[in-house]
Amino acid sequence: MDYSGRQQRLREDLRRHRLDALLVTHLPNIRYLCGFSGSSGALLVLTDSSTLFTDGRYTQQASAEVRAAKVKIVRNSPLIAAMEWLGRKALSGGTKSHVVGIEAQYLTVAARRSLSEAQSKRVRIKETAALVERARMIKDADEIQVIRSAVEHGAALFEAALQVLRPGVREVEVAAEMEYAARKGGAEGMSFETIIASGERSALPHGRASEATVAARGFVVCDFGVILHGYCSDRTRTVYMGAATGEARRVYAAVLASQQAAIAAVRPGASVSQVDGAARKVLKQHGLAQYFTHSTGHGVGLEIHEAPRVAQGQQEILRPGMVITIEPGVYLPGKWGVRIEDMVVVTEHGCEVLTPTQKELIVI
Repeated sequence: MDYSGRQQRLREDLRRHRLDALLVTHLPNIRYLCGFSGSSGALLVLTDSSTLFTDGRYTQQASAEVRAAKVKIVRNSPLIAAMEWLGRKALSGGTKSHVVGIEAQYLTVAARRSLSEAQSKRVRIKETAALVERARMIKDADEIQVIRSAVEHGAALFEAALQVLRPGVREVEVAAEMEYAARKGGAEGMSFETIIASGERSALPHGRASEATVAARGFVVCDFGVILHGYCSDRTRTVYMGAATGEARRVYAAVLASQQAAIAAVRPGASVSQVDGAARKVLKQHGLAQYFTHSTGHGVGLEIHEAPRVAQGQQEILRPGMVITIEPGVYLPGKWGVRIEDMVVVTEHGCEVLTPTQKELIVI
């Protein structure tokens, strides 16, 4: 990973925003900028250097992982230690005040108060938003390769689900088989709590696996993903238990056509709202638009949900290197639901679907 290049591009942003430093506290942003994957740290990025502050639990880990930054092991809060260090640097540098940006959306009220108490008279705090997140939207070749591996690894879990999906089996048992296969295959963990939602529960967009048993008839929504080398995958497949009715097949076909239309709309220069609109247009033609209750997709990378959001009213323009999900769904309360999801990467001329399996309706 090109940590030096990422930091250099961030420094260019600092100059544009008239900042002397950025205090990075959101852990995925820290990992993106210097490679550190610990659970406690603060990265202070200056115009000419970077320093990671963390505690003694991570002495060896930081030494092994951190790139393009110095490491300081501190006994107090890394956040406060970074601010105090910057204050001392400002005092020793003459009369000029230092303006430090903070990731305000990730700080609690208590943490923000502690920062103010540790603030030197020569340091001025300025709230910033999404400086690192906007850079993270565009994945480089190394990131795309890791994401591709995570997607391929995650796709294999669906086969594990099909081996155990039977009427009477508890949803949590299906999820457990998938998660065991993920760990056995080398995944660091799941991208999110596995969703196995059967029968009426399939109408819950986020119906996490429960103690309920798989119904003898109806849809089962399987939504899952893994973390590999820090990067997430995300995929949804929906199967039908028992003899599929004509209505069930029509709804499934409508969702699949909606997803295919949205994927076809993904290209550089298109807005995310256009992609969302393409999915909704198809469902409207089938009289199902009112049952599509969430956005069409989202960015995926070091976090399972990151920018851009593929939804109505969002004006972000797609650019090569963006990795997003396309996941329209139809949810009929008290009956069943259907969702089909793939991850795609925006290319120079369109997009590439990363998820490597068929999407025709599977009937068990």
